[in-house]
Amino acid sequence: MVAWGVITACTVQADGYTALMVIRALVGAAEAFIQGTILYLSFWYRYNELALRGAIIYSTVALAGSFNGLLAYAIQMNLDGANGWSAWQWIFLIEGCVPIAWAFVILGLLPQTPENIRWGFTAEEKEVVLQRSRASHNTGDSKIRPKLIFKLLADPKFWMVAMIDSGAHFCTGTLSNFTPAILEGLGYEGVNAQLMAVVVYAAAFVGILGSCWSSDKLQKRGIVICIDCALAAVGYALLLGLTNNTGRLVATCLVAAFAYPVGVLSLAWTASNNVGYTYRASAAALINVVAQSVGIGGNQAFNDPPYYRKGLASSLGMICMAGVFSGLLILYLRVLNARKRTDQYTEKGERMRLQTVDEIGNTHPDFFFSY
Repeated sequence: MVAWGVITACTVQADGYTALMVIRALVGAAEAFIQGTILYLSFWYRYNELALRGAIIYSTVALAGSFNGLLAYAIQMNLDGANGWSAWQWIFLIEGCVPIAWAFVILGLLPQTPENIRWGFTAEEKEVVLQRSRASHNTGDSKIRPKLIFKLLADPKFWMVAMIDSGAHFCTGTLSNFTPAILEGLGYEGVNAQLMAVVVYAAAFVGILGSCWSSDKLQKRGIVICIDCALAAVGYALLLGLTNNTGRLVATCLVAAFAYPVGVLSLAWTASNNVGYTYRASAAALINVVAQSVGIGGNQAFNDPPYYRKGLASSLGMICMAGVFSGLLILYLRVLNARKRTDQYTEKGERMRLQTVDEIGNTHPDFFFSY
């Protein structure tokens, strides 16, 4: 957070294309650590609690998008030209300083692991925290085991989730970057486009919380992702087919409400289905690498204003891909669970049970996949 804040604030002094590109690359490097949020939550919460907790955190991205629109409007109206700075410089300075200050608060309040709780809990509460962590197959002496990373990369489940997250990231990344441009294509200009972006991100905020609450309540990840992908696809189809501005705005909100939750749910699904520190941490990181790589192409697709049909058609294809892979993963996990139940109490299962979850990861005979 400190790194992100400092780099963002430094954007104020960017004096050319090269400097701006260097700063943006550094911002991206700092943002990469955000994906560790679900991994951190998995140390503290049970599998059936992860989606909603992740939603509470990631919905703030949508909430921030709403505030960004309001902040940009307020700065453009009141600070543009103040101190000789343009409105965009004030935006980067303010948005950079806030996380720097907040990071030091978090540093004092947030323990690294359940084993390292420093204050604020009684001995009994600390024991409850540890028991809950153990119920999610966490161990206090976890470490990275390189051979399991290679095993993860050879696992079809990893690539299926990577495709789900890639589809979601392509859609949310382009929506985040091009919402003002899309809204201008709908007839809203300048500060009015910034204000209308608030509506779009508010829809995303509600959608993330609603979908992830439903997922935890039903204890289903895959089917909720499939439904979200289908509804987001409807939104993209409407955007491609409609020319009426009001209808296109509603369709944009529909996309935001159901595309954003897919990424959050895929991360929660990853954390639930990869046990042992190596599997869980590596899956979270490497899936993000794949998704970010795919997302780069999204920024090149939105280059045909005002309707951006090529970009919207690409997004429609990507969200459909996410839905298809989610359905395939459900079927695959059912097959794997059936095999694990068959082998659970065999001689092979008893031998494997002598090893810890941290040593053998998902192949432990007492671990079953959620779908």
